[in-house]
Amino acid sequence: MVQRAGSADLPLHGGRVPRWLGDRMTKLGAVITEAIVLHYGRDELLSRLAHPFWFQSFGSVMGMDWHSSGITTSVIGALKRGLTPMSGELGIHVCGGRGRNSRQTPDELIAIGNRVGIDGLALAKTSRLVAKVDSAAVQDGFDLYLHGFIVTDDGKWVVVQQGMNGDRKQARRYHWQSQGLKSFVDSPHAAIEGRGQGDIVNLADHRAEASRHGQLDLLASLGPDRIVREVIAIDPGRQRKKDLSQPILPHLIMPDHHDVRQEDVNMRRLHGTLAAAADRGPKDFEDLLLTPGVGARTVSALALVAEVVHGAPCRFSDPARFSLAHGGKDRHPFPVPIRVYDETIRVMKSAVGKARLGRDEEMQALRRLDDQARQLEKYVTGPDLKEIVAGEFSHSHEWGGRSVFGWEPAAEDDKRTG
Repeated sequence: MVQRAGSADLPLHGGRVPRWLGDRMTKLGAVITEAIVLHYGRDELLSRLAHPFWFQSFGSVMGMDWHSSGITTSVIGALKRGLTPMSGELGIHVCGGRGRNSRQTPDELIAIGNRVGIDGLALAKTSRLVAKVDSAAVQDGFDLYLHGFIVTDDGKWVVVQQGMNGDRKQARRYHWQSQGLKSFVDSPHAAIEGRGQGDIVNLADHRAEASRHGQLDLLASLGPDRIVREVIAIDPGRQRKKDLSQPILPHLIMPDHHDVRQEDVNMRRLHGTLAAAADRGPKDFEDLLLTPGVGARTVSALALVAEVVHGAPCRFSDPARFSLAHGGKDRHPFPVPIRVYDETIRVMKSAVGKARLGRDEEMQALRRLDDQARQLEKYVTGPDLKEIVAGEFSHSHEWGGRSVFGWEPAAEDDKRTG
């Protein structure tokens, strides 16, 4: 039985992803997906997408705001744009999206089913049922506005959907996975992300089985009118006894502050990553480093991308760390280094392309970067986060730093503190 994997707070964050970043997110998201499928297969990709901590880190490494609800929309959109042209080759299809796009999901699934030979009508029913559970059976104060459905050619799927609570300026993300799912109304979620809001109505909890059956019995024996009269007669001051059997789950709290602070980052792991890039990079990327534009900074970004591809689930508890690969569109933790980002995409595409032809030297080099980081983090030390971020700002113009506020000026002309 699939159980909830954890929860996290996602502050609502307005604005749109600029075209220059959205296009790069599409390319990087697609090539990271390809790398995971090549190494581990499609089932592993679905498991990653169903893991809330990995999903947030995935969006962070692509330059999206590391803490915000916008990661959900931008990641689903980037994957849909990037993977649709390769759906025939990879056997992975991304449907749905935000608002109007979410309502088109059943039709998209039926069309995919007709094209690849799976039961599209059953998938369309699943899509509607999953949305109904999280909007009606789970009444937690969050209204659904995004529904993403990722399905493979063999009919396995993941659903990522999100609701918002405008009054609290918070969002909650719900993760579902077909693997191991036995019931849509008996603890079906792979994960739910969001701050606890007190007592809620959750008829999809396994402990509500008696309640679900009781409601059907009441409807059959009393009818809707008498049920309403009985509810009105109930003493409003009566308190329902709390059920303390809810298991303790991992809870990722995404803070309201936009800037990346040292407490948001596992510095031991970050120092390991930076040390691995400095030590392993020159050995594994000797020829690559001779290419203009590729240097130690690109290898550092590649080390964080490599962790997204190869890292174990326990390593994604601090999504802020992955924002240090390519920054953020709002200059947090620093402007997006466009030249570094483009080189990351180019190296990843080269590695994946060669691996498809049976030449996996570059893919193995990326794997060694990740392995080395895990070894070095046991004892290596380094500068604090403020010093690392200050160094990024000092080179931002050189690396093509860009944000929603424009291109970064040369350091001597930049009067902002960052």
